[in-house]
Amino acid sequence: MVNHELDGQIAIVTGGARGIGAAIVRALAGAGASTVIAGGRDTDGKTLAVELGDRTVYEPHDVGCEQSWDTLIQRTTDLLGPPTILVNNAGVYRPGADVTETTLENFDEHYRVNQRGPFLGMRAAAGAMKACGGGTIVNISSIASHRPYPNQIAYSTTKWAVRGMTKCAAVELGAYNIRVNSVHPGFIDTTMLDAITDEWNAQVIAATPLGRRGLAGEVAATVLFLVSPTGAFITGAEFVVDGGLAS
Repeated sequence: MVNHELDGQIAIVTGGARGIGAAIVRALAGAGASTVIAGGRDTDGKTLAVELGDRTVYEPHDVGCEQSWDTLIQRTTDLLGPPTILVNNAGVYRPGADVTETTLENFDEHYRVNQRGPFLGMRAAAGAMKACGGGTIVNISSIASHRPYPNQIAYSTTKWAVRGMTKCAAVELGAYNIRVNSVHPGFIDTTMLDAITDEWNAQVIAATPLGRRGLAGEVAATVLFLVSPTGAFITGAEFVVDGGLAS
C-alpha cells in the first residue's frame, strides 16, 4: 500500500538487495518514491525490483569506485529523474583479530566500502541535488560508532568516520537545502550477524534493555521518517536504533 508522502522523490539505496537495504527500499517505494537498488547481490536485487514494480529498478554498482558513482547518477537520472534521496547503506562486517593482528587487507576492505563508499556517494549525489534544489541523505552507521567492541577496529573505525562525515556534510550542504543524517543500528536480525557466535548473540540480547535483536523494518522506518516531510527540520542528527544497548 502506497502512502504517497514521497511522491515525486527519486531515491538511491546502496546495498539495497537484501537485509536492512531491502527493507529501506520497500519502505521508500511504499511511500511513493521511485527507487534505485544500487548494488548488492544481482539476483536478489533484480527479484526485488520486479516485485516492487516499474518505478523500482536494479543497477549494478561498486560503492568504492568513483566512476561507478558517476554512472549510477547518470543512469538514475535517465531512467527515473535526478536523485533527491540517497541512503548510503552498503557495508561489510568482517570481525577478526585484535589490533596487533588485524590485516591490512581487512582494514582496507572495510574502508573501501564503509567509509570511502559513503563519501563518494555524498559527493556524487549532492552535486545532483544542488542542481535540482535540494534533497536528503541518510548514512547508515552503527552503534560501533558509539561504543567499542573487541576485534572490530577496522569496522568500528569506518563507522566512526561515517558519523563524522555526516555532520561535516550537514554543515556544508544545509545552504543548498540538502539534509544529511545518520542512523546507527544495533544488532539487527539479518545475515550480517552470521559472523558472530551464538554465545555472543545471547550475551547481546541479554544486555539489550528490550531483550531482543532489532528488525530490519525498524531501521527502515527510521530512515523513512528522516527522508519524509516530517523530518524536514532535522539535519546533522544521529538516530540510534539498538533497543537501548548503547544507553
